[in-house]
Amino acid sequence: MAKKKFYVVWDGWEPGIYKSWDDCKKMIKNYKSAKYKSFKTLEEAKSALEKGFFEYHKTKNQLSQKALADINFKSISVDAASSGNPGKMEYRGVITKTKEELFKIGPFEQGTNNIGEFLALVHGLAFLKSKNSQLAIYSDSKIAMSWVRQKKCKTKLKETAVNAKVFELIARAENWLKTNSYNTVILKWNTKEWGEIPADFGRK
Repeated sequence: MAKKKFYVVWDGWEPGIYKSWDDCKKMIKNYKSAKYKSFKTLEEAKSALEKGFFEYHKTKNQLSQKALADINFKSISVDAASSGNPGKMEYRGVITKTKEELFKIGPFEQGTNNIGEFLALVHGLAFLKSKNSQLAIYSDSKIAMSWVRQKKCKTKLKETAVNAKVFELIARAENWLKTNSYNTVILKWNTKEWGEIPADFGRK
């Protein structure tokens, strides 16, 4: 009789713990760069899911030496989450190495993930400048990084009474970019090789 296994899906159609390989396969089939692993006990699976792909493999020394060499641990990481597009949106920043939360903003009504990524990146830049920090900053969003370079949030979302607070934050962020200089190095997080960014909210 085969031993029972528990399957953790960190990155798939629906991240979580699954009690059969067939159920796990449904969550990773045709999902680009799916990340999953089997465990012998439910307790191990729960712990691994809670830590996240990146933290679990780092503590288990299962990230490749190349990945460990490539990641700049003298950094913070930012990310956003949106329940719908638009939907409730929030963002946060953490210390890359420890995942210690530095700031968490939201949720706000009728935001988008791209807006959240942009706001998170600008907030991170302002945070580091206020601390006179030399740390780098990671984002997994090419769009947000592009908007920051252009000093403009190029969202197609229309402003309404419901999302007025979101657009107030956008205006504040754009103004900060136009009136401040910074030396912070902005880095692209390599999700394909390293798993989800440490600031990830753990939901898709």
